[in-house]
This record gives sequence, C-alpha cells and structure tokens, in this order.
Amino acid sequence: AKIHSVYRIPVMAEKIRTSEQLIELLGIDLATTGKRAAAAIRALSEEVVLQQEEIDQLRDQLASTEIEADMDSLVPVFNRRAFERELNREIAIAGRYGTPLSLVFIDLDRFKLVNDRFGHPAGDHALIRVGEILNTQTRETDLVGRLGGDEFGVVLTHAELEDCRRKAHSLSEKIASLIVRDAGDDSLEPVQIGASYGVSEWVKGVTSAALIASADQAMFAMKAARRNLRQDD
Repeated sequence: AKIHSVYRIPVMAEKIRTSEQLIELLGIDLATTGKRAAAAIRALSEEVVLQQEEIDQLRDQLASTEIEADMDSLVPVFNRRAFERELNREIAIAGRYGTPLSLVFIDLDRFKLVNDRFGHPAGDHALIRVGEILNTQTRETDLVGRLGGDEFGVVLTHAELEDCRRKAHSLSEKIASLIVRDAGDDSLEPVQIGASYGVSEWVKGVTSAALIASADQAMFAMKAARRNLRQDD
C-alpha cells in the first residue's frame, strides 16, 4: 500500500551508537578530566545512548502500529477510516493551492457469484488481487482504499475529471482481466471479475463525504445501465 508518503519519521543525520561517539560529539576531553568525573561521564553517556536506542525502537513500533491501524484487514490498501482522513487532507491541499483532485468509486461485478460458486477464500483472493492492481496502476501520490465489501476508492491527485475518467476506464479493464476458476473442478464455470465505476471531481465547498457519494451515485448509474443493456440483449 502507498503509505510512505503519509508517515514521515525524523531520523538523525548520523546516529550515535556508542558512548565514545557521544563524548566526542560533545567535545569532552576525558584525558583532562579527573578519574571520578570521567567515569561518571562515561556512565551517563552509555545511559543516553541506551535510551536513544529504546526511543528509536519505540518510534519504529509506533509507526508500525499506526500503519497497521490504517490498513484494511484483508486487502493491502487503506481502510475506510484512513482513506477518508487522507482524502480530507488532500482536499485541504487542493483548496489551498487550487490544484485539481478527482475520485474514482469502484464496485466489483459478479463478486457475489465468485463467493457462491467457489467459496469465500476465492473471493478474498480476488479482493487482494484487485487491491494489488489498484496499487500498481496508480501513482505514489494517489490514495487507494477499500470502502466496503467489494467497493474501492481511488483518489487521483492533480487530476482533472477527464484524466480521472480515463484512469477509471483503464483500471476497470485491468480488473476485468481477472478470471476466477477452480483448479480442482473443471465442471465449475470460471467467473470473469468486472468493475463498474463512477468518477467525481472535487470543487470548492464539497466535503469528502459528498465527493464519495457523488462518485458512488455515478457508479450505480453505470451498473444500472449495464444491467439494462444485458436485459435488452
């Protein structure tokens, strides 16, 4: 998942690993210091280095915990809470600098059929593959999140509406290349995963919830149009 642009953990230019390095950095000449004072300085320096190592470990653990809390429990993308938080952040940036921002709402087609025909493990694997496609086919600056069972959101930064539509169409084609089959039972007909999508462009005054809802409505319109087309055939 695209997480490195969200968490920025400060690091020292040169990490101090030993008490000798710390003493040298502080400019203390132990040769001109009394034995008792030198021993105290060494002990204090060792304690400082040890505490710094513990702080570094705690910082790494905190970063890992924060990342895990933001990730979907199954798919390697943001969960809805983190997605909406980061969307709000991108909206604030777009509003401040006047840059375009668009959102794609994706709902998988025939996903229920996959679960019914092959079981939920096959459905879970399909969701993971969709998440991988969305991650690899978008930029590092974009956001990808799972908004519901088989619903995904993609925030395209610095993207006009037409650019968003083209990207949404390309993503749907990539998803449509996924075919689920049972390797152990040739009698079960394979299912080709598809994706209906809707896009919306952020304009000043529109909230993140409204932006998602607009793209969601556009997705439902596409899904309904496809359903009607199949009925007419």
